[in-house]
Amino acid sequence: MLALLAAVVSHDGLRASAAALASDLATRIGCERVSIGFVEDRFSRVVAVSHGAIEANQGEMLRVIGAAMDESIEQAATVVAPTPHDHVPQIVLAHEELLRRDGGMAITIPLAVAHQLVGAVLFQFRDIGPVPAAQVVEWEHALALLGPVLHSTLRSERPWRKRLKDRLRQIYADFRAPGRGHLRVGLAVALLCVVVLGFVPMDFRVGGNARVEGAVQRVLVAPADGFISQSHVRPGDGVKAGQVLAELAGQDLQLERTKWSSELAQHENAYAAAMARADRTQLVISQARAEEARAQLALVDEQLGRIRLEAPFDGLVIRGDLSQSLGAPVQRGDVLLTVAPKDRFRVIVEVDERDIAWISVAQRGSLALSALPWDALPLRVTRITPMASPMEGRNVFEVEAALDSQPDTLRPGLQGVARISVGEAPLLWVWTHRLTGWLRLKAWGLWGG
Repeated sequence: MLALLAAVVSHDGLRASAAALASDLATRIGCERVSIGFVEDRFSRVVAVSHGAIEANQGEMLRVIGAAMDESIEQAATVVAPTPHDHVPQIVLAHEELLRRDGGMAITIPLAVAHQLVGAVLFQFRDIGPVPAAQVVEWEHALALLGPVLHSTLRSERPWRKRLKDRLRQIYADFRAPGRGHLRVGLAVALLCVVVLGFVPMDFRVGGNARVEGAVQRVLVAPADGFISQSHVRPGDGVKAGQVLAELAGQDLQLERTKWSSELAQHENAYAAAMARADRTQLVISQARAEEARAQLALVDEQLGRIRLEAPFDGLVIRGDLSQSLGAPVQRGDVLLTVAPKDRFRVIVEVDERDIAWISVAQRGSLALSALPWDALPLRVTRITPMASPMEGRNVFEVEAALDSQPDTLRPGLQGVARISVGEAPLLWVWTHRLTGWLRLKAWGLWGG
């Protein structure tokens, strides 16, 4: 066995290994020819013959040998021809045709790998004589060990298409084998699931991260350069329309008002004196300067009236804690406070650019907030932003939606996830449409068209 195994593994490739084994077997056993074949497409194909290579003009001989191998494989037993008198009757039609051609005696032993017959070895003897049954059993044991080695070499050389075909055929055979009813039931269930997932339409939803904002947000800014004097509210406080929220220091404006009041009085006195003297030139100059002082005084009065920041409507302070900035300088136009209504909100949904084509106005959906995960709020799309914005490495469109119902616990700034119903589609398509779209885009980028 070690010598035969060495003859197999000392060569590269199936044909060389099988030819070495056939020649070694023929020499050791003393037979005229040893042929080795393997099943391919349900029929045996001779891959090696002892003491010589397979030539093109040997097609008829190889066909007869292959038929004899098929006869042994189909009966799953060693075939001896001529059949001994004490032997179990067998079908030996192909073997008899081989003997009519070459004469002598033939013994074919099938090769088995993992309980599957994969090939056969055919021994041809010139002299007809009894072969002890124990000798045949010894040959069967030897080939039972050597056959898997050759078959492994065969599988490694087969193209991947044929290996896949063999694997599928083996799976099919296992599937049909007795005692594999659970596999058939499992396959039926899997096919049913595929049918349900691939053909039964279900609700198709698109969405993304969402945040709650006030329907109207009013920003209160510094009316002039100055300093923060007082703060009466903090973020989260409810306010009424006209309520004073904060005040700026007005000392500088009061001084400026006093200055322009004084200048206005001077120009008015100069105007009166010019009129008494009938000095038309001085009259016009004093009148112009008085008008300028009067305009500056009105501007300062306007600014003094705006140092008290008042709430524009009933609502909630959502941004701006001035209590920590008392005495801090501010410039004209600086944002100090933001006020939003308490009972009117809008939802901003961040929809990925790959899904924005499915969104349209008036579609309905639901919102689940992190603070209220147990309560899905119904919403309706009211507006779609026409331009995408980059966010966390991807482009998103902001979709504005209105809530059908607004619980008392709703507050601006809450975040969650929104899902918008855009139609019906098979669940399998819903799960895979992004992947197929990505693959299609990559294929178009590589090959175009």
